[in-house]
Amino acid sequence: MFERFDFLDNTNVGVFGRANDDVIFLRKGLPKKIKKRIKEALAVDLIELTIGDANIVGSLLCCNSHGVVVNDLIRDEDIQLIQDLGYDVCIIHETTNAAGNDVLANDNGCLTHPELSEETCASISDVLNVPCVSGTIGSLETVGMAALATNKGVLCHPKVTDEEKEIIASVFNVPVMIGTVNHGVPLIGSGLIANSTGAIVGSLTTGIEMGRIEEALGFLS
Repeated sequence: MFERFDFLDNTNVGVFGRANDDVIFLRKGLPKKIKKRIKEALAVDLIELTIGDANIVGSLLCCNSHGVVVNDLIRDEDIQLIQDLGYDVCIIHETTNAAGNDVLANDNGCLTHPELSEETCASISDVLNVPCVSGTIGSLETVGMAALATNKGVLCHPKVTDEEKEIIASVFNVPVMIGTVNHGVPLIGSGLIANSTGAIVGSLTTGIEMGRIEEALGFLS
C-alpha cells in the first residue's frame, strides 16, 4: 500500500522512522490514526522509540531483517526492547554515528559512510548479517539519506554516478533507479519510509515522484 501524509505537519517522514519487512521503529507522539495507517501501509508491527531524547529515529537507526544499527545515545531499556524482538544490535561509538543517515541496508548488503572505521563496519556486517561496503551516493557520504533500499529495489539521489550505481546494484542485488521526494528533494531517505510491502511519503511528493517510487521499489509488478 502507498500512503502520502505528514508526521505532525512535517513532510520529512523518513527522519522519524525506519522499517524492515516486519517492524517499523518510529518516533513517539504520533496520533493513533496515523499509526494505524502506517501499520496498514507497511504491514508491520510498530515500535515507538526515542533515541536519547531525540525523536529523529529514522536519522539515528538503520535496520534490516537480521539486526539494528543505532546511535550510541540509545538507552539500555530501548536496546533491550529491540533485542526482545529478536534483533541483534550494533551501537556506533564514533563521531560519525547517525546510523540512519550513514548506513543503508537491505537483507542482501550494506553501504556505509566512508569515515566509519573498518572495525565498526565489521560489527555492522556481523549484526546485519550481510556484506558491508563503504561508499558514496551522488558524492554524498550520508548514504542513508541519499537513498532508500528494500529487498525489491533501491531509489537513489538523482546525481548518483554510473560507477556508484553499479556498486549499489552489486551490494544490494536489486534494481537501482533515481528519483526525488517532496516535490524535488533529492535526499530520498528524508521523505520516504518503505519496505517490500508498501511506502509512506511526505505530502508534498508529486504523482510523478510517487510513480517513480512505485516502479523503483517493485510495487508495480
